Amino acid sequence: MRRNRFLRFFKFALFALLFLAVFSFFVMRLWNWLTPALFGWHVITFWQALGILVLSKILFGGFRGGPARGPWGWRGRMMERWEHMTPEEREKFRQGMGGFCSPFAPKGPEAKP
Repeated sequence: MRRNRFLRFFKFALFALLFLAVFSFFVMRLWNWLTPALFGWHVITFWQALGILVLSKILFGGFRGGPARGPWGWRGRMMERWEHMTPEEREKFRQGMGGFCSPFAPKGPEAKP
């Protein structure tokens, strides 16, 4: 049982490293193909491409490891809040969001008949 777990972890680590290497290679190739021709920037190495990937993950993705609140994300939180609202609160929310969510909704008190 313990050996099976070690083998599974080793396979996962191997595939993760392989994926990271292939993805870094594609980033390097795309960078070296596009940016020197478009912007006059320098070409980059494989390790610089890997650094760009890690930096972009830190800046834009974080290290949460997946959706923090289930598969729905903010929609799930909003649905949960909606269920706990009273009918009066729901109507007030609809009126407040009417101009933002619908292109045909009135844009303020002057637009009402």
